[in-house]
Amino acid sequence: MKGYYFITDAILSRAGNFSDVRNALRAGVRVVQYRNKCGSTKAMHEEALSLRALCKDILFIINDRIDIALSVGADGVHLGQEDLPYASARKLLGKKKIIGMTVHSVAEAKRAQSLGADYIGVSPIFTTQTKNDAGKALGVTIIEKIKKEVQLPLVAVGGIDLINAAFVITAGADSLCAISAVIRKANVKNEIEKFQRLFKNSR
Repeated sequence: MKGYYFITDAILSRAGNFSDVRNALRAGVRVVQYRNKCGSTKAMHEEALSLRALCKDILFIINDRIDIALSVGADGVHLGQEDLPYASARKLLGKKKIIGMTVHSVAEAKRAQSLGADYIGVSPIFTTQTKNDAGKALGVTIIEKIKKEVQLPLVAVGGIDLINAAFVITAGADSLCAISAVIRKANVKNEIEKFQRLFKNSR
């Protein structure tokens, strides 16, 4: 899990989820997370099923909804601290599916690792308008602290843009997502490629 991690957001998107995901794939993204906080279960299932078909050659993750993940054959789910507990999710999904967990501290990161999470999303690194309940910005130092204690792949999320992304990568993030900085722009593919180049140049 390296480079840009794509998360959908139909509300912020200029072109819609399908167009955004197609452009993300063209930009070389290897992970797509489908996140929908306001759609009906039926609509979510139909959209997720179509996106799963687009993402057949990469990792396709569903945010929160284990039922949707199972029904469309997703590769796994991403869980927040207030979502279904890891143990219950693992029991439903089985041993082979991916489970990512959002964390906000070193303690939560260590707990996610002890539970068996496959990767962690650290959020919010900076102040973000994308998620109303994201909480107080943690800053890039949280990435450095977690990387010293935890061996899981780390995805940085929240308020990231092309100006501050280099600091996130330097701090040790394996991957990052910059929702507003990408899907609000006219050319999603080009914007993602700019972030991808930051990772390549950091090697």
